[in-house]
Amino acid sequence: MASAREDPALERCFKAHKAAVTSVDFSPHGRQLATASWDTFLMLWNLKPQARAYRYVGHKDVVTSVQFSPRGNLLASASRDRTVRLWIPDKRGKSSEFKAHTAPVRSVNFSADGQFLVTASEDKSIKVWNMYRQRFLYSLYRHTHWVHCAKFSPDGRLIVSCSEDKTVKIWDTTNKQCVNNFSDSVGFANYVDFNPDGTCIASAGSDHTVKIWDIRVNRLLQHYQVHSGGVNCISFHPSGNYLLTASSDGTLKLLDLLEGRLIYTLQGHTGPVFSVSFSKSGELFSSGGADTQVLLWRTNFDTLQSKDLKRNLKRLHFDSSPHLLDIYPRTPHPHEGKIETIEINPKREVIDLQISSPPVVDIISFDSTTVRLSRKFSSPLGQFHLKPQVP
Repeated sequence: MASAREDPALERCFKAHKAAVTSVDFSPHGRQLATASWDTFLMLWNLKPQARAYRYVGHKDVVTSVQFSPRGNLLASASRDRTVRLWIPDKRGKSSEFKAHTAPVRSVNFSADGQFLVTASEDKSIKVWNMYRQRFLYSLYRHTHWVHCAKFSPDGRLIVSCSEDKTVKIWDTTNKQCVNNFSDSVGFANYVDFNPDGTCIASAGSDHTVKIWDIRVNRLLQHYQVHSGGVNCISFHPSGNYLLTASSDGTLKLLDLLEGRLIYTLQGHTGPVFSVSFSKSGELFSSGGADTQVLLWRTNFDTLQSKDLKRNLKRLHFDSSPHLLDIYPRTPHPHEGKIETIEINPKREVIDLQISSPPVVDIISFDSTTVRLSRKFSSPLGQFHLKPQVP
């Protein structure tokens, strides 16, 4: 096992996308990585050395977001072509498409039980879909500008969303109401997510900041000003103790949320970094950016200890005691990257790693009709039959 605070290390570089990488996500078992790109393709990378990679062809415009279902038997992707596609992540890559919105779809996210999918769009709406019954459920309308991202809370009771209207909103999935609203006067959030125990949300700001809010007491806990460009994506470590950020300044940064400080700056990309994600175990993380590269990193700095897991399990319930005093600083305060921080710059290694990129197999989806034609395909869930009732 890696000792605490060993430095992160670049492990592999995947290069097959023909344009910027917009989204990265690990499969639940950690053996595959899915990536989305402006080149209209999805890539499915096998993390075994030299195993072939699959390029999924089906979307007709930029793919903005990709996510594995919790069981790993489906991949959902969102696109500027206004559709969402569901793929079976294997060598055949069968898919089904549905017209989800009336404008580009910016994000997809499964609920933790895999039963629901939430989509966010430039049509200013958020939509929730039932994956078992394969149908549209409801829309959430309160944003007044493009919605960039929408995510379920770990228990599925809430949805957090962010928009170019400079608000972050929290929604109750039971009564479909907006129950909380965080406004910003300067920039807007490009990306939001819940921490693993569902008590806090973090936002990635176009104004170069990262903010963490406690949603139970509605207060700003931490405000990081460590980037010199817009922050495009964030990812919580499964322990909830660390946060990774990806920025247009070309760097990834790793924040220690317990100590409230920046601990690593990672510089593997040339150009803006658009996406970052920890694996479900926290042992690996991946990043993708404008340079078309997908970088795979070994975390090293923190192994997920049993005490972390126990603490997070206790806090899955809303009635658990507040953790403001024992985990986070007592007052919100800005964090600037002037304190001692470790810079890791493996750009030379990136070039070396590109030589060993795996062979790529193209998988072309012929199911390009929308689901009004009621397309069927066989999936690990049994016969999968999509019949969304699009409003």
